[in-house]
Amino acid sequence: MSLKQKTVSALIWSLIDNIANLGINFVIGIILARLLSPHEFGLIGMITIFLAVAQTFITGGFGQALIRKSNCTQADYSTVFLFNLVVSVFLFLVLFFSAGTISAFFNEPKLSLLIRVLATGLIINALSIIQKTILTKRLDFKLQTRISIIASVISGIIAIVLALYGFGVWSLVVRILISFVLNSFLLWYWNTWRPLFLFDKKSFNELFSFGGKILLSGLIDTIYQNIYYVVIGKYFHADQLGYYTRADQFQALPSQNMQGVIGRVSYPILATIQHDIPALKSAYIKLIKSTMLISFVLMIGMAAVAKSMIVALIGIKWLPSVAYLQLLCFVGMFIPLHALNLNMLEIQGRSDLFLRLEIIKKILAVPAIIIGIFIGIKGMIVGMFINTLIAYYLNSYWSGKFIGYSFFNQIKDLLPAFLIAVIVSGLVFLLGILVNLSPIVVFSLQISLGVLLTIGICEFIKFEDYFYIKQIIVEKIW
Repeated sequence: MSLKQKTVSALIWSLIDNIANLGINFVIGIILARLLSPHEFGLIGMITIFLAVAQTFITGGFGQALIRKSNCTQADYSTVFLFNLVVSVFLFLVLFFSAGTISAFFNEPKLSLLIRVLATGLIINALSIIQKTILTKRLDFKLQTRISIIASVISGIIAIVLALYGFGVWSLVVRILISFVLNSFLLWYWNTWRPLFLFDKKSFNELFSFGGKILLSGLIDTIYQNIYYVVIGKYFHADQLGYYTRADQFQALPSQNMQGVIGRVSYPILATIQHDIPALKSAYIKLIKSTMLISFVLMIGMAAVAKSMIVALIGIKWLPSVAYLQLLCFVGMFIPLHALNLNMLEIQGRSDLFLRLEIIKKILAVPAIIIGIFIGIKGMIVGMFINTLIAYYLNSYWSGKFIGYSFFNQIKDLLPAFLIAVIVSGLVFLLGILVNLSPIVVFSLQISLGVLLTIGICEFIKFEDYFYIKQIIVEKIW
């Protein structure tokens, strides 16, 4: 199978995985948002950063190190497996005994038990990290898709039933844990790899020399991505965190899922041609241009339909989320671009530069956090947007130096897609203002107009990036 065939196959299955899970989680999220209150979503938001940081410690950058290494041995896999397991148990104990302190910090007594129960998911996840890494290294996203869909459906149905019977925030907790358990069990059941329970110090040192810097970079980024939950939870009411959390989850559906698809597929694919600079540059440019056409259209489009979408799907009680969502969409549209640019640094083995950039970018983000405390949540999100523009410049400048693809070349290539997205979204937003019908009807009309205009404009001007995506889809279907 050629590189293009491998790339297309991996992208298609990864897209199916993400789109299917996006659809499933979207529907389940809508139902749960109607059954539960913003306060209950806010409680989960308060502890997100602690679980996210712990999970980053467990993965430790070793997954990327294993994928990048050409010939991994059983000793490599087993060493990382044992390391992940030991660290997960240690972090579970840390969270278990610090749960009371975290609960007191937010002045929410319910958090203590929630944290202790959710922390068990760290151990469950640690058991499946190597299984998933091996499948990713083999570009076997078909099996991963099957597993994630099964886990999402079953955990979602159970959560809805519990919410209907009045279990409140525990329906969200159970959903998370059941998803972890099913993912881990099915990965072990369908994947043949088994650990040898040996720890090779030489293997650990080799992998950690690369993965350690990725670990520290990941920790910095995880804290940055979730620190806003802590700020809002500490200085505002839990309901406000609930509104922000719901808005963030809406914008994350396309942005984070695209980042996941592009990141996990592009990294192993581009790693195979890391020494062929012309081929690497060509593949990289195609990925960036096609990815960002989708990202701009989806994210700017979501900002345009935010009001009708939220009211139609989860009800008028979530209306305060609209302004947060509109602002977050402009932050989220750059997330896939960040992932691609940072992937290039990892592929070139520059985890040291990766780490240095993360430190610089997060230091620059401190003013946005301070703005959030003193001015408010909207001001904080505006600060996030300014920071993400600076971060994009830094990422693209350094990644471009390795393949001769500068920041200004990227901007030139991405500008047409951005303009198409702005024109389409502007007309869609105008429709929402002019049409005085029920929210679900307005939302449906806006989506229909957006799709027709995007396809129509791209077909009319014979937009190259659109036709590249269209060709991949047509070839795979027919």
